[in-house]
Amino acid sequence: MINTNNKMMTYIALLCTILVWGLSFIGTKIALTSFTPFVYIFLRFSLAAVFFLFLLLRRGFPKLNARDHKKLFIIAFFEPGLYFTFETIGLTYTTASKASIIISIVPIMVMLLARMILKERINAKSLLGILLSIIGIMVLVLCDPKFSWAFEGSFIGDIFILGAVISASFYMVFARDLGKRLSSVEITSFQTLYGTIFFTPLFILNAGTIQWAQVSLIAVAAVVFLAIFATILGFLFYNYALTQIPATRAAVFLNGIPVITAMSAWIILDERLTLLQGMGGILVLAAVLVANMPDKKKVFSSSTNSESC
Repeated sequence: MINTNNKMMTYIALLCTILVWGLSFIGTKIALTSFTPFVYIFLRFSLAAVFFLFLLLRRGFPKLNARDHKKLFIIAFFEPGLYFTFETIGLTYTTASKASIIISIVPIMVMLLARMILKERINAKSLLGILLSIIGIMVLVLCDPKFSWAFEGSFIGDIFILGAVISASFYMVFARDLGKRLSSVEITSFQTLYGTIFFTPLFILNAGTIQWAQVSLIAVAAVVFLAIFATILGFLFYNYALTQIPATRAAVFLNGIPVITAMSAWIILDERLTLLQGMGGILVLAAVLVANMPDKKKVFSSSTNSESC
């Protein structure tokens, strides 16, 4: 049971998290006006890697065996590796607001993968959430005025964003047992460091295509914002919240990310969803809430335990 001050700090941390992560989709769109996807990703994560390297030096490197490093490299391959590759390429084709809504189905995809890989049970509410999310995504994508069945334009962007969803879900499933031995800060640090190593050769191959003299200041500012706020502070805020409240309660706050993205995309990028797309987006968010709705028995049990504290 957390005290009032910690509770307030936890909710402030979560609000800061959804704010910076919601704005991260806008920052990525702006960064891509001057940088290619792999150059942008490398710059973002190399800046964050420097911070986390100093953090580990200050805290002390954890004692890891070869198997731990292998697992950390594997999860870094999925996220940030594949996740940010798919997300960034997807954002070159589709809108920030639509991408953020599609990304919000990650918790539902985690349930499906946990069922297939870890043989975890899926209850009726989760099945309903999965069904609603599929319908919502179909409405969101198919009702796009620029939609075409040809593998191009916004449709290919949406497919890449779905690839990001799958990548993030694999990461979350594989990272579960690591959390038993390592702190979330240590896992995030090694994710960032290994992710930077993963993107280094891709940066070298693409750096020559950038006209560095013509890079805009706003694109540079976007990369710095994404490195400091979305990557470093965003993860630290969220990791702090996870030390104070259950992951399921913290995850509910993340449903606010598409709202922040949609509002900022409308103001900054002049992006708009149609009425039907908006309804599809609401359906997706409702699906995530339904799928993560706690069981009544568990709620009663936890409230009884709280009263006895």
